[in-house]
Amino acid sequence: MHWGVGFASSRSCVVELSRNQSLTLGWCAGSEEHVSFYGDIIAFPWQDYGGIMAGLGSDSWWKKTLYLTGGALLAAAAYLLHELLAIRKEQEVDSKDAIILHQFSRPNNGIPSLSPFCLKMETYLRMADLPYQNYFDGKLSPQGKMPWIEYNRKKVSGTEFIIDFLEEKLGVNLNKNLGPHERAVSRAVTKMVEEHFYWTLAYCQWVDNLHETQKMLLCSGPFSDLLKWILCHLTKGIVKREMYGHGIGRFSEEEIYKLMEKDMRSLAGLLGDKKYIMGPKLSTLDATVFGHLAQAMWTLPGTRPERLIKGELINLAMYCERIRRKFWPEWHQDDDNTLYESEESSEASKPHTPLQDFSFYSRTETFDEEGTENSISQTPDTDYTGHSLFDSDVDMDDYTDHAQCK
Repeated sequence: MHWGVGFASSRSCVVELSRNQSLTLGWCAGSEEHVSFYGDIIAFPWQDYGGIMAGLGSDSWWKKTLYLTGGALLAAAAYLLHELLAIRKEQEVDSKDAIILHQFSRPNNGIPSLSPFCLKMETYLRMADLPYQNYFDGKLSPQGKMPWIEYNRKKVSGTEFIIDFLEEKLGVNLNKNLGPHERAVSRAVTKMVEEHFYWTLAYCQWVDNLHETQKMLLCSGPFSDLLKWILCHLTKGIVKREMYGHGIGRFSEEEIYKLMEKDMRSLAGLLGDKKYIMGPKLSTLDATVFGHLAQAMWTLPGTRPERLIKGELINLAMYCERIRRKFWPEWHQDDDNTLYESEESSEASKPHTPLQDFSFYSRTETFDEEGTENSISQTPDTDYTGHSLFDSDVDMDDYTDHAQCK
């Protein structure tokens, strides 16, 4: 009895011998749009009707060798498919009165996510001080999206719809200080970042800088390097096709980078010397902008966007550091630059704990950014006087003075 292995779509009539989840071949670092293969690795018998194998005879040794080689290659392919499609089994989580955040697993470079949208969503939850639980199962939402949440057994995907859902159900609102005009500006900037700037980042990360991105992916097993190579190159092809359909992929590399630079300069001009994009108070837009700029800041070493954000557009770099230290105190970069931090934040950010993979998280149980007039609320990012430890109020004048001293 000879056995074969193969991959069958879950929609086919093949008997399912092992059920897996999905293989995401979209920008695995982060687009909310993904192309996924759903299916099963199956084994099935090859019955030797009429003595086909025996009929090869002793003089067909090369055919038998070919069969053996093909079988070995087939087994190797089945193993690779299994490694790609197998999803780490986690304990069953009850989403009753708990926010379960489904997202891609952590990369190995210290950044919480290579996905701008996953980083945006998790940062938003921290900004709104909503306790949540990460769930790195790799499973896409019913709409094929990542990230997505479960709350009281209701599934919501798409970061914009997730935020609307949480505002309705839990009464949070980071935009309560914005007027109608500011809300309109905020939405316009959000669309520029998510529908235009995002694709230039995708190009840089998954086409032009693919080799470095491959190093950041976390994959275990004897064929981890091969698996990462396969995944990266499959993703590269899909990103290029998606970009072509979007329209931005029809331009040359130089033209794509010019578009990226225009978006980054627009963000830098909008931010100016303000603490946050829309002013002194946080808004949902900050989670969006940070999720994208963090990719240029920490995941694209030696590239044009990194040189731009850490050089000419230094206010964007300080903005990213300000948010990272305030809402991600456990996220530590080995190459932290003291140029972006105040003396207080430098001292406060020395102890670090690893990023949490599978646990409940909340910055504080009673955090209120607005505070009260007659009381001081001490939180993980304030001292006993209520003074911020993580906010950096360094502006361009401070940077100029620092540069002149050098």
